Amino acid sequence: MENINPIPEILGETTDVESWLIRAGLRFSDLGNDAASIAIRKQWREYQAAVQRCCAILHQPPSGVQLSGDYANLRIPGGTSTNSAISCQLFPSP
Repeated sequence: MENINPIPEILGETTDVESWLIRAGLRFSDLGNDAASIAIRKQWREYQAAVQRCCAILHQPPSGVQLSGDYANLRIPGGTSTNSAISCQLFPSP
C-alpha cells in the first residue's frame, strides 16, 4: 500500500470508509488480502464501534464528536487502541 499525503487536521469523525482511509493517504482500492490490509479492516470496525458509542453518549452525529485518549489512535488507519473504555469529546461546529 502506498502512503500518499496524510491530512494533518482532522475535524470530527466519519462513517464513510473512504473518508477515513483518506486521513492516512489511502484509498479503498489500496487494500488487498495482506496482513496490513486485514489489520486496517479490523481497525475500521473498531473505529466504527467507538464512533457509534461516542455519538450515543454525547447525542451528536459523527461530525460533531471526536475520539480522544487511546481511541484517538483509531482516527487514522494504521493506529491502534489498547483501551476498552471509550473516551470522546464534543467537537464544536464552526
